[in-house]
Amino acid sequence: MKIIGISGLENAMSFKRARFPGLEPREYRIAQGMDAAAALVIDGQVVAAAEEERFTGRKHTGDFPVNAIHFCLKQAGIGLEEIDEIAHGFDYAPYRGLYQQDETSNALYEHVFSKEVLLRQVARDLPGFPLERVHQVGHHLAHAASAAWTSGWDECLVVVNDAMGETESLTAYDFHDGQLEKLRTIGANDSIGVLYSLVTLHLGFDFNSDEYKIMGLAPYGDPARYRGFFEKAVELCRDGTIRIPILKLNRTREERETYSATRAYLDENLIARRAPEQSVNANHEDVAAALQECLERVVMHICEHFARETGLNKLALAGGVALNCTANGKLVRSGLFDEIYVQPVAGDDGIALGAALYRSSLQHPVPNKRFPAPLLGPQYDPSEVVAALHRFDGRITWKRYESLEDTCACAARLIADGRVLAWHRGRMEYGPRALGNRSILADPGHPEMRDRINAMVKKREAFRPFAPACAVEEAHRWFEVAEGAQFPYMISIVQVRAEMRNLLPAITHVNGSARLQTVSRSDNPDFHALLQAVGETTGRQMVLNTSFNVKGQPIVNTPEEAIETFLGTGIEHLFLENFHVVRATA
Repeated sequence: MKIIGISGLENAMSFKRARFPGLEPREYRIAQGMDAAAALVIDGQVVAAAEEERFTGRKHTGDFPVNAIHFCLKQAGIGLEEIDEIAHGFDYAPYRGLYQQDETSNALYEHVFSKEVLLRQVARDLPGFPLERVHQVGHHLAHAASAAWTSGWDECLVVVNDAMGETESLTAYDFHDGQLEKLRTIGANDSIGVLYSLVTLHLGFDFNSDEYKIMGLAPYGDPARYRGFFEKAVELCRDGTIRIPILKLNRTREERETYSATRAYLDENLIARRAPEQSVNANHEDVAAALQECLERVVMHICEHFARETGLNKLALAGGVALNCTANGKLVRSGLFDEIYVQPVAGDDGIALGAALYRSSLQHPVPNKRFPAPLLGPQYDPSEVVAALHRFDGRITWKRYESLEDTCACAARLIADGRVLAWHRGRMEYGPRALGNRSILADPGHPEMRDRINAMVKKREAFRPFAPACAVEEAHRWFEVAEGAQFPYMISIVQVRAEMRNLLPAITHVNGSARLQTVSRSDNPDFHALLQAVGETTGRQMVLNTSFNVKGQPIVNTPEEAIETFLGTGIEHLFLENFHVVRATA
């Protein structure tokens, strides 16, 4: 059985711009259906997956993922005619009646959400594909499937927590015997994800994009100053749900489109909204701290309740809120569960994977194995790299090493010397994190390294930390984790050992934490080999690891993009497979 799962709602943004002209540019991001992606599952096995943005350069695009689909087919060496199904991770059909209450909502359904729109896109971009083989999967069901069938467990609690699916913001499931049994849902009008995003917008950042910046800002603030506001705003209920009355203040269609009544309430009762160009001050830090504390309180409340109700001692998480590394770290340290698994592509790009897995499960049992580091995107062979290099003749020079060992030895020496390099090797990562195949790397022991990388390439806020990638064998030496503990997805916060923090200034956050990625030989042998080589030169098998992109652009995909980004930034060295690239001297 060959199934392609997809995500994204192509017309969502254009519909909003046409129906609601004159909104603030950032308000157009208050929409469903971004982060389009495609994933190919063959007989229950994930073969290939990638986001559409990596092929078009349009970050967070919701466009029909035709480029990602064609990549998946090419990776598997099959034609479109061999695909049994296409599965989309949204299904609004059960809610058709809700959208008939006013003309704008009805038009939204007809032009954005309906299956007919999806079928027209399939016919346009995949001509000849039988439309009766196109299926829809409920949004939270797709999220849950992405976590359940990659957890490696026969039985677990699954919690999906995001801004909203079709109508819900959180759903808890009991996964057992290859089935997902729904336990409870929380509607979008009580969405902790929406509240978090609205406060993100209030603090001058982008809705549905910059929530991770609030997570990075929070440790600088004092949550006590605004704790009372959030304790009043978010009510914890005995049945494991929550209530957020201020999200229900929006009465009219126009108010609901931008949450304008809720945002006015924040203006009057929290602090004045920050303009994007305004500098961040202590008030913003304190609000971020209180909001993050509120989110953690909600996550703990929900997970603790359903752990108690079900007796399940394993937890799998998906949905955009599951990308909050600080909340994940708190859950791990809480001891509520024996094991916790966070599906690494937890955002809406991950529902492509989940929709395909769910539809596969309806045909045959899906082999449930723990998801390795999701290196599921394109890879480029040496001839393609050489062709790309020659396109930049006169602007670069390069050297080819004979082996991975020689390449790693050179890169490790440069890292030890304090150089910043880009590392483009193997298959591109699926999901929001660069996990060592499309990365910018440096020595975490240099105190000025954060500022240097921000100045030369990332151009991002100074308060945001960089993450460490560490060989799994050594992680317990530097971080407060058990020996052999694995954190392969860079999706959970841990504490840097107190005695090691002054040795790791570039990756230690202000509160002593770090967003750890552990690297094993089985998950990524090439990146593991590099870390071992770095250990021989620096005494620690660890690097600072951040995504290979510039602000506002997706992570690079092709060798050409890698070279262009390298030349447009201050990165000092580029490694493309076994090719070492530097700028040509005059």
